[in-house]
Amino acid sequence: SQRVLFFKLSNIFLYTVGGVIGMDIVGIDLTTLTMFSGALGLGIGFGLQKVFSNLMSGIILLLDKSIKPGDVISVGDTFGWVNALGARHVSVLTRDGKEHLIPNENLITQTVENWSYTDKKIRIRIPVGVSYASDMALVRKLLLQAVTEHHRILKDPAPACYMTGFGESSVNHLLLVWINDPTDGVANITSDIYYRIWDLFKEHKIELPFPQRDVHLKIDKDSPVVPTLR
Repeated sequence: SQRVLFFKLSNIFLYTVGGVIGMDIVGIDLTTLTMFSGALGLGIGFGLQKVFSNLMSGIILLLDKSIKPGDVISVGDTFGWVNALGARHVSVLTRDGKEHLIPNENLITQTVENWSYTDKKIRIRIPVGVSYASDMALVRKLLLQAVTEHHRILKDPAPACYMTGFGESSVNHLLLVWINDPTDGVANITSDIYYRIWDLFKEHKIELPFPQRDVHLKIDKDSPVVPTLR
């Protein structure tokens, strides 16, 4: 990246110096150009504002090395791998095979999640709900079993399971697990764990919740509707 930065800055410098020397050789009075430089510079400045902003943002990214090719990043709704750093944009490849060209300025001004900046380890949150009739101790045991069996789940930090609250139809739990290979995908490992949880719950007769309502009718005993309902 340092070599790329040096090459870009050298090109800008050489083109500028070459242009000035060329105009001097052909006899163009450079002092005459200063009369138009103010208005011309203002017009060019407005017209190329975004271009220069993206160019300078790209230089900053190359200098601080906060984003590098191969990093796993998330910007807005875009999640993928940094393919290349360009003068105006960063190429990000998604798991769908789509290539997003994100302006360098966005990576400077917006919040960027770099999953591999200092450490490739990331934590995944997996919510699970069970019915109120379930054996909660068994539920916790099965949830931890489902994640510890997966080869991509790290043993250190160890997986954790917490009961997070009582919902309308479910007792809610949260699994926290760590992986160190987010480049191999996050959604796929979450899917694997859910499939394993499903199998374990079916095997041990753990009921998964679903929305339900109990309706209580309050009827006057003297109402003519009572015999019909009976």
